[in-house]
Amino acid sequence: MTGALPMRVPAAGLPTRVRIHEVGARDGLQNEKTVVPTEVKAEFIHRLAGAGLATVEATSFVHPRWVPQLADAEALFPLLHDVGAELPVLVPNARGLDRALALGARRIAVFGSATETFARRNLNRTVDESLAMFEPVVARAKEERVHVRGYLSMCFGDPWEGAVPVRQVVGVARALLDLGCDELSLGDTIGVATPGHVLALLTALGEAGVPASAIGVHFHDTYGQALANTLAALQYGVTTVDASAGGLGGCPYAKSATGNLATEDLVWMLDGLGVETGVDLGRLTATSAWMAERLGRPSPSRTVRALSHKES
Repeated sequence: MTGALPMRVPAAGLPTRVRIHEVGARDGLQNEKTVVPTEVKAEFIHRLAGAGLATVEATSFVHPRWVPQLADAEALFPLLHDVGAELPVLVPNARGLDRALALGARRIAVFGSATETFARRNLNRTVDESLAMFEPVVARAKEERVHVRGYLSMCFGDPWEGAVPVRQVVGVARALLDLGCDELSLGDTIGVATPGHVLALLTALGEAGVPASAIGVHFHDTYGQALANTLAALQYGVTTVDASAGGLGGCPYAKSATGNLATEDLVWMLDGLGVETGVDLGRLTATSAWMAERLGRPSPSRTVRALSHKES
């Protein structure tokens, strides 16, 4: 369409296509104070896939005591059998893996920490003890030919420990991959990363034998840096970006963390750069506006607000 916005102006040094790992249905909804009905979650995931998102993280098989918002994982997952997208699920331990496999999950994720304090607060274990807990989980998943993602939180800063040395992050990241993880998601859990820091960590990981193809990035927008950090990662060669529809989510164990990078804001930027995502921005925006209505509050995504205002 003539005059369509954003105008596409490609930039040198960027990938031609980016895979968006949509986390709104899991990481986003687990941080809501109210429990979203199972049927609404299922409709949300169907709508996200219908908007062109090929990977939609569906739920988490953690104990309901820790994340009551996702206590309905067993009820939800069977409602998604006809979703035309990959549906990863988070599993904290062997019991969580058993529950996920019993329902036919083919992509799972474990959730580790680059810092000792967060590991103890989130998993009640040291970093090494956490890795030991993940080892049989990953091993069994690989035996079952299940794809394994390793989340690594606090890669750029920790609310209790402050700055996190790059070498420390590389050590835990390398350990997760050595366990057998197929993919690693680097989490800026409290949103303190800046582009130079992102490039320094990615470069150090590359020097440690971790290719960009095995890395995803997961930025929070606490200080308004999520898109800038994402662009730096893309320039390095990363092609997987975590994002949350409508900007939902944060971290329940790190109170200084605000929302994830909004998927709509990411797609707007990538559309303008001529980077393909396969996502229909109009349908995605409508989906996030729909969910915001059910949550009883406006979407924090700037793109959702801008496009919704334009339509109204």
